[in-house]
Amino acid sequence: MDSPQFTTEPSSNGTVERDFTVAEVLGVLRSPASRADRAPLMFDVIIAGCGPAGAMLAAELRLHDVRVLVLEKETEPASFVRIVGLHIRSLELMAMRGLLERIRPHGRQRPAGGFFAAIDKPAPQGLDSAHAYLLGIPQPVIVRLLEEHATALGAQVRRGCAVAAFEQDDEGVTVELADGEQLRARYLVGCDGGRSTVRKLLGVGFPGEPSRTETLMGEMEVGVPQAEIAARVTEIRKTHHRFWLRPFGEGAYSVVVPAAGVSDRAQPPTFEDFKQQLRAVAGTDFGVHSPRWLSRFGDATRLAERYRVGRVLLAGDAAHIHPPTGGQGLNLGLQDACNLGWKLAAQIRGRAPRTLLDTYSAERRPVAEAVLDNTRAQMELQSTEPGPQAVRRLLSELMDIDEVNRRLIEKITAIDIRYDFGAGPDLLGRRLRDIDVQQGSLYGLMHRGRGLLLDRTERLTVGDWSDRVDHLADRTAALDVPCVLLRPDGHVAWIGDDQQDLDDHLSRWFGEPAH
Repeated sequence: MDSPQFTTEPSSNGTVERDFTVAEVLGVLRSPASRADRAPLMFDVIIAGCGPAGAMLAAELRLHDVRVLVLEKETEPASFVRIVGLHIRSLELMAMRGLLERIRPHGRQRPAGGFFAAIDKPAPQGLDSAHAYLLGIPQPVIVRLLEEHATALGAQVRRGCAVAAFEQDDEGVTVELADGEQLRARYLVGCDGGRSTVRKLLGVGFPGEPSRTETLMGEMEVGVPQAEIAARVTEIRKTHHRFWLRPFGEGAYSVVVPAAGVSDRAQPPTFEDFKQQLRAVAGTDFGVHSPRWLSRFGDATRLAERYRVGRVLLAGDAAHIHPPTGGQGLNLGLQDACNLGWKLAAQIRGRAPRTLLDTYSAERRPVAEAVLDNTRAQMELQSTEPGPQAVRRLLSELMDIDEVNRRLIEKITAIDIRYDFGAGPDLLGRRLRDIDVQQGSLYGLMHRGRGLLLDRTERLTVGDWSDRVDHLADRTAALDVPCVLLRPDGHVAWIGDDQQDLDDHLSRWFGEPAH
């Protein structure tokens, strides 16, 4: 059944990528079996992993009637309650899909400042977003809401199902589960975390740096007054920035403290580990008791060499891992999903331009590289060594300059991203903020995951692309350009006022028109 080679689809620069031997990808790229031997295509896409990225991707695909199955190896959702932060760009994407009003009541808003290396600075004034805040929300809650959104749109989710192996051919991917069951789909997407089985089976390298430091994180009750804790924490955080005790509600505290060293992460930390490290750093264990959950995280930083091999793709933590400093990981995965979803759907529907699916990696991998770099920098600034502490004090002074503070916050909240769409105005390739239009808000018109032409000239048309691109003619729209063409992820794909130029860009991003 094995064949010596498998050739991927053309790359985004129009050239054909080199052949990959079976040995290079651990034997998971196979030659096509005879059509009679192949199992029927049961799904268009199988997604491994029902975390935030997997659930969001499933929903994005279902907006385009793609048949989706999500496989989650865990039988039940996570029981521990870890607070995560939705940054500005992720909040915009939630608003763009009509989810923000459902999600916001479950979280707590706080200003969009003080993120970078935990340097306490106020949020910059006038950030270019209608959602310029951080929304802290329990991770199990955001996962549940996204999964409910996906299943309401028609996605199937199967728990207790782990991917054990897969083979791909010229028509699809056969996925074998741990119990031997076989499923078949046109594409497979690994959203199965930093230890991704899909990535390992695919043979994609995951270069980077292993953990040099580890941090303990848990939730427990304490035995001393809150005022005493607050005073002690304030003093300790002058030099130890990976340390806090924060009230979480119902008598519980979120506890973060440096670990004694790098250990076997397969073994969870013990409650005694927490008490010992609290005493080592703070001189007291604060009378902690009744732990609810305990975990550890390291500062390993890795990036997948490729996001796609043939019909198998990677997204979220399966493609990139980094320290949680700045709270960017979950947000990066959600944004991967919103970039990939409409492109993969177009490929499956036969509407995608030849190189569209390759733009997923071309656009998102550099974003991940930038996130890895800024988290490396933040971790250095949290060191207790004299050199990094001196640099931290200098940067803190520089961040009193509004433009410096703004630049760092825009970077962490992902509103500084500009994809390379070629020459053009600065707005080209950037996301467009939510603005008021005659029909309400711009994002309110994008719930269906379609493209949108915002036309201030009121004389252009989307013509035969109307089955995948909406048209809003509105002279009053708050834009300083005549017209913009928005992709389903809200990035500006074209700026101008010429119909022929518009048609060329409609073809570039949305394929040939319907006839």
